[in-house]
This record gives sequence, C-alpha cells and structure tokens, in this order.
Amino acid sequence: MQTESSDGLMTAEELERVDIPGKSTELVRGRLVVLEPPSFYHGHVAGKLFFLLGQHVFPRNLGWLSSQDTGFRIATNPDTVRAPDVAFTSRERVPVLQRRGYGAFAPHLVAEVLSPDDRPGEVLSKVGDWIGAGVRLVFVIDPVRRAVRIYRADGSQGLVDEGGLLDAEDVIPGFSCRLADFLD
Repeated sequence: MQTESSDGLMTAEELERVDIPGKSTELVRGRLVVLEPPSFYHGHVAGKLFFLLGQHVFPRNLGWLSSQDTGFRIATNPDTVRAPDVAFTSRERVPVLQRRGYGAFAPHLVAEVLSPDDRPGEVLSKVGDWIGAGVRLVFVIDPVRRAVRIYRADGSQGLVDEGGLLDAEDVIPGFSCRLADFLD
C-alpha cells in the first residue's frame, strides 16, 4: 500500500513498504514511478555485463556489484531512489555492505540497458540524476543500435559502437570488453 507525507511526497522508507505485484518501482524527487518488468533480452544483456564485470571485480576484491532492482537513495528531501540495471561501488566508498534498506550513496559506475519504450528525455534525466549524485561513469546500452553512450562526471561523453571496446576507465582499472561479449 502506498503512503505519502502530508505534502504528497513519498520517502525512501515508505518506498521500502510498497509492494505492487509484477512491477518495479523507483522514487524520483518524492514521486513514485511504477515500471514494467524488463524484457528477457534486457535482463540477458544486463546479466552478461554483470558476469563480465564480476570476472574482473571479484577476484581483485575491488568492490561491490549489484544487479537490477537494487535501490540507491541518491537524494533526500525529497528522496530519490533509483535502481540501475548494473552498478559498481568501490570498497573505498562503501567498506561494509548494509543488510537492510537502500544504499544511501551513489555507485561509481552505473549501466542502464535501454528498453523499447524508454523515452530519450527520461533516460537523460536518469543520467543527470546519477551524475548529479556522484556517479563517475554511466553506460547507456542501446541493444537495438548495438552501441553504448558513455556519460562521465566531468561532463564529457563517448560512444562505443558494435566493433569497439567498452572500457571502465579509471573507475574499474583494467576492465574492458567487446560489446558483442554482452549483446550477443
């Protein structure tokens, strides 16, 4: 059941109690956003990227990876809780995982896989939320165009097409993969 404060805005704590069967939720500036579950292919792409990142991150004990629907409270008053498809957070930022609640921090790297119904303005707003909260790299993966748009904290952007290598730069030193490694 959805509850809201007297000003009509929801808090992150209230979002934790929202249960809408078959749906995902986020909180954007205190407003509940109900999302359809992603397609099987969307999950496959995110899962393969998670796997490839994990092969690099876990043996080196570099930090934490999280997958779809993991909430990060990236703003307060009003609260914003976003859930990327894949995220990396270094151990320097978060030395110990909390067992309950949303992460009250921004990850270092976020990957968002586009869905057919995503609107460009909403995607750019989400990228802006991530960068504004302190994310250093945002990958927006477009499976249809077989490309990844890269947004950096310094405001610069990059584009990797199907034949290129996706590089996590100094956020995850030494990690790179071909787009075909997770788009096929």
